[in-house]
Amino acid sequence: MENELFEKTKVSKAYMTLALPVVLGMVVSLIYNMVDTFFIARTGNTALIAGVSLGTPIFTLMIALGDIFGVGGSSVISRLFGKKEYEDGRRISVFCFYAAIAVGIAVSIILLAAKQPILGLLGCDETTWQYAGDYYQWIALGAPFIILQLTPNNLLRTEGFAKASMIGTMLGAVVNIILDPIFIYMGAAGAAIATVIGNICGDIFYVIFMIKKCRYLSVDFRKLKMTGAEVLAVLAIGIPASVTNFMQSIGVTLTNRFLQPYGTDKVAAMGIALKIIMISVLVMVGFAFGGQPLVGYNYGAKNKKRLSETIRFAFLLEVLTGAGMAVVLGAAAPLLVGLFLKEADVIAVAQQILRVQLIGMPFVGIVLASTCIFQAIGNGAGAMILSAGRQGVIFAIVIFCASKLAGFSGVIASQPVSDFLTASVAVMILLQWKKKEFAK
Repeated sequence: MENELFEKTKVSKAYMTLALPVVLGMVVSLIYNMVDTFFIARTGNTALIAGVSLGTPIFTLMIALGDIFGVGGSSVISRLFGKKEYEDGRRISVFCFYAAIAVGIAVSIILLAAKQPILGLLGCDETTWQYAGDYYQWIALGAPFIILQLTPNNLLRTEGFAKASMIGTMLGAVVNIILDPIFIYMGAAGAAIATVIGNICGDIFYVIFMIKKCRYLSVDFRKLKMTGAEVLAVLAIGIPASVTNFMQSIGVTLTNRFLQPYGTDKVAAMGIALKIIMISVLVMVGFAFGGQPLVGYNYGAKNKKRLSETIRFAFLLEVLTGAGMAVVLGAAAPLLVGLFLKEADVIAVAQQILRVQLIGMPFVGIVLASTCIFQAIGNGAGAMILSAGRQGVIFAIVIFCASKLAGFSGVIASQPVSDFLTASVAVMILLQWKKKEFAK
């Protein structure tokens, strides 16, 4: 166990040591995501682009479910390692691994059985139904592999293996990039198949690494012994983390539904804009989640000075990264959008959407930092409030009101407005927690 890193290394250095590999893994994931989008977009088929965009929330839902055991487990394990309770951490890692597999199998069965009504719920029509359905079918079949990968990806960082976590992510991404041009002739189905195979390769790497290299984490089924309280501890953090991604699916679906009256081209433009925005979001997510084990470890060890320094550094890093990415991506909007779209009118709309959405990036940084801090310290209530807010309850209220007041402009401005409101809530909750915690 790298106690030197968690306990003694300068906070900024320790934080970046844990976070940079996560960010690099996120960047590579982003590259394969962009390559995927590039090949689909270059077909010039707006209905195909829109169809894949409509099916994307299903993939996001699986990531959300994986986070239940990945983020929830890593939060509990980090705090246990801070207390030197290594054997308990080992048992919880085994539970999280096999629980992710079981949930993945159940999700696959449910999605395949309910394909038609779910596609309708996603907003598919006669123009996009076939494309969205093809993507949906293969992503549903790959659910166990997609959901599983999120567990060891998060757990490895609790032992300080941030680089191994990155390698697993990068491996899946590289495989996807290689397979995309090979399978693209199959359209949306080909893109989904490449994604699933990439996740399978990542899973294989993680299992081998955990068996051969980990001192405390395990996949040994014989150690699957959990108390009800331990399961609840994992779920208390894992479910709010899952809600974050689940609400992202809801947010994208809501946005698509509110955009549909303005035409398929608007849905396609939003799909491309959101892909580009993910450049910023994934980098910020990497920095936020990368430092989470450091927060959890020092909270468990009751090292309040180091905990406070870590929290301050996390906020500064997230806000500056969000502001910087917003400026860079906003300036590069014409170039970036032009990589994916050919029609001048759709390009213009996508640029407009992109620049409006980027306004909220510094506020997204505040929300991400706060959410990860609450997850790390085991504050399920705080994490749940923020998880259900930005792209969930707050967003739903904002987009409904904004669409009535300002039509299309209101729809595309809804996310940055929601980002600001959620960030305000995050700051209030965090200040209240810090005042109570540090008064002890």
